[in-house]
Amino acid sequence: LYRHEHIRPQELMARLYRERLAEANAQLGLFGQDYQTVDELDKPLSYYQHHAAWENRLILGDSLSVMTSLLEREGLDKKVQMVYLDPPYGIKYGSNWQIKLNNRTVTDGKDEHLSSEPEQIKAFRDTWELGIHSYLSYLRDRLLVARELLTESGSCFVQINSENVHLVRNLMDEVFGSANFISDITFRKKSIPLGATFVETMHDNIIMYAKNYEQLKFKHLFETSDVASISSHGPYALFPDGHSEKISPTDFKSAAHPKKTQYYRLFSLLAPSYSEKNAFDYTFQGRTYAAPNRGSWVVDKEKLDKLSQLNRLQPEGKNLSYRLFFDDFPYKKLTNLWVNTGVSYEKKYVVQTTEEIIKRCMLMCTDPGDLVLDPTCGSGTTAYVAEQWGRRWITIDTSRIALNIAKTRLMTASFPYYRLYDEAGQDIRQGFRYKEVPHITLKSLANDEPPATEKLYDQP
Repeated sequence: LYRHEHIRPQELMARLYRERLAEANAQLGLFGQDYQTVDELDKPLSYYQHHAAWENRLILGDSLSVMTSLLEREGLDKKVQMVYLDPPYGIKYGSNWQIKLNNRTVTDGKDEHLSSEPEQIKAFRDTWELGIHSYLSYLRDRLLVARELLTESGSCFVQINSENVHLVRNLMDEVFGSANFISDITFRKKSIPLGATFVETMHDNIIMYAKNYEQLKFKHLFETSDVASISSHGPYALFPDGHSEKISPTDFKSAAHPKKTQYYRLFSLLAPSYSEKNAFDYTFQGRTYAAPNRGSWVVDKEKLDKLSQLNRLQPEGKNLSYRLFFDDFPYKKLTNLWVNTGVSYEKKYVVQTTEEIIKRCMLMCTDPGDLVLDPTCGSGTTAYVAEQWGRRWITIDTSRIALNIAKTRLMTASFPYYRLYDEAGQDIRQGFRYKEVPHITLKSLANDEPPATEKLYDQP
């Protein structure tokens, strides 16, 4: 039905050790070993150990046949935590066969660029025989099997372009149910416009669905916030001598302010819903303020007094507002708009996804030790990212060239070894030790509580 190869880094490294030992015994240096130039192969190496003697797999074969076999013959029903598909985008119906490891040049219609692999030719014919119709049938069949492989808390991501995103969205509604739609992620694919007849398209899409919306495993990711993000209702500067002033965006970027200057914006103290208890007049610095917009305050009088003591209140016209400092939480939640993913990089394969894109999807919806499946291996980016972050993985492709590129990429890669939460038992399923940062909020200050902490899952 299919051929597969187990990726066992230990065996490869043991073979390299033997070769290095043979070279060392062949001729000894005049002054012995130079310990300042120890080769990487002579340094101690560690690997994450997965439970049940798991071995990651690169599989050669038709993805539908392989996925069906994994489901029915290998007991992976409801065992996969994440499926990531990066299928052909379905726009030109041309071939993208890479026939050499070191040459990414592919020209559709040229005999010399025709693949000699029958599996690839059959897959190409089955996918494009009826244009978009056979393409959607190809994708639907794989999504149906992927749904059966997913755990109840699992998620499925499909990368697609803007031309066919609506068709894929409808297809995934049919397979997963519209109630299980999570997000349509837009990511930047180019660093600069390359020239277009009409409006330049700078992005592609990732459609995300849950197997079961109510049970979805999900963790928020954060990215560093720019201090310029507080320009709304600001920016203001609180100087070390205690005085504050509003600064213009130009001064904000160019002015050399003293050290320990704190930047902030003003935040409304209006409660989202009316409360008669908190509808009162409040006196601050000799002036009386009514609740904003004839509503009610977000906290009671005692807590407003607490915020006043902490120097968190400031008049804003006729209203009294809250000082939200940038340093309270210099991060922001990752949304579905990813604008910093268009960075150029050296490609190994004719079609290759940026590592950052798959990393974000993986960290949002999986934990160390979880199983990730990519039926569209290509250059092996999903496997590469999964290996780096301690996830188990299976990846499939009909092309021997693609699998060899992925194999070479994986075998020559080196990754940082993150500290495990279970250092004694070395159980990777317990996760890594992540950086934690305090998140100061109006509520924590008003209630005199310690700030909540947020885990940065991309910073173990």
